[in-house]
Amino acid sequence: MVAAMHDAPHFRSYVALGDSFTEGMSDALPDGTYRGWADLLAARLAARHDGFAYANLAVRGKLMRQIAAEQVPAAAAMDADLITLVGGLNDVLRPRCDMDEVCGLLADSVARLAPTCRQLVLMRSPGRNGPVLERYRPRMDRLFAFIDELAERHGALVVDLYAAPALGDPRLWADDRLHLTAEGHRRVGEAVWQRLGHEPDFAWDVPLPVSAPVSWAVRRAKDVRFAREHLLPWIARRLTGRSSGDGRLPKRPELTPLLREKRL
Repeated sequence: MVAAMHDAPHFRSYVALGDSFTEGMSDALPDGTYRGWADLLAARLAARHDGFAYANLAVRGKLMRQIAAEQVPAAAAMDADLITLVGGLNDVLRPRCDMDEVCGLLADSVARLAPTCRQLVLMRSPGRNGPVLERYRPRMDRLFAFIDELAERHGALVVDLYAAPALGDPRLWADDRLHLTAEGHRRVGEAVWQRLGHEPDFAWDVPLPVSAPVSWAVRRAKDVRFAREHLLPWIARRLTGRSSGDGRLPKRPELTPLLREKRL
């Protein structure tokens, strides 16, 4: 049962760590930047506390070793009330993945972050229904089971998006089939909001309305566009050892006040 809103903790600051999921892809704003669930959550928390500060260190394409080396030390030094850490899925979705290494890095990161904040939040990330999810499901199951163990060990909260059928609906995923749409991010932000003990604004896990079946021709056209615009560039980056986040800085690298006009 979700706690009443007056019982929910008041956080004065929030730091988000992770990869493209936490950076906000593909919840695009008119200026070409991304918003995403963490920004939406920060805006709602800021509305409850004057002077609320927010940092988002997430960068697309980052592997768990990069998050542990680049983001965790910075976040641990910020002395924030709330920290969210979502990582490891980029590792899991690669053809080769050392799960022992990923889990070890995640364990070290949680052990370092938990003592530095009032509340650490971890996630069982959502997965888009389809053959890719089924191919990597055993790895994801192992990763998420380990996250549950870490949360129990360190007093962290877990937001279980993986078990929500609604978030597996392809209609909540962008054309690249890797990132959520704006509506998907809105639902994730609400899920975290509720897990923190706030009163629900809406049922984030309710299924989308049933829609008319898409014709075979339309499905094949989408498959061709996906392969040309997203799959082939992704393969090229893997073959050359490049990442979409190479050279990219976090969008909010410092823990600074979230100005009223920036609240979303």
